[in-house]
Amino acid sequence: MSLSFWVRARRGDFALDAACDAPGKAVALVGPSGAGKTTLLQGLAGLIPTEEVRLTVNDRALVDTAMGLDPPAHARGLGYVFQDGRLFPHLSVGANVAFGARWAKKPMSVAEALKLVDLEGFEHRRPAGLSGGEMRRVAIARALLPRPRLLLLDEPFAGLDDARRQALIAWLLRLRDTVKTPMIVVSHDDRDVAALAETVLTLDRGRQV
Repeated sequence: MSLSFWVRARRGDFALDAACDAPGKAVALVGPSGAGKTTLLQGLAGLIPTEEVRLTVNDRALVDTAMGLDPPAHARGLGYVFQDGRLFPHLSVGANVAFGARWAKKPMSVAEALKLVDLEGFEHRRPAGLSGGEMRRVAIARALLPRPRLLLLDEPFAGLDDARRQALIAWLLRLRDTVKTPMIVVSHDDRDVAALAETVLTLDRGRQV
């Protein structure tokens, strides 16, 4: 597997210019708050205006704005897991996961997605009855449902206590080795992703360090 990207974006006085060319299944983005990690993910995903974006996964160009390849967010083939999960509290787990299929051509079933995240039988549960780690895994199942070419995880360990954080890291390791989908994982702490990512990209003030 291989992953290559470059993002240039400006938001007010903040400018981001970062690139990565990495083999393997996982890249970690680390750095202090305000370094540009989430901006980079959002730029790749097409969620914010950018000056230039290039994204290639396994030698296939998904985005290359300089060459006119600039699909809208829903057509980029990316799965995005927001820091807060963004589950709908009034919907069941199954309905939350199914929401990920609305633009997919050949999505997997809800049962398949929940099996991937070790939450079989959770279809009728409500988000209010889940632990923090379980809610993150439901959000990941929703992102996996459309069979994305790349999974983007924004601070998946934020707000979890040490035991749940370590459990989620171990679970993501298993997912990384089971699902043939590369991932980019954002974290404030490179210790969280040291075992998970083959490549670590450190950002500070919008630049690689």
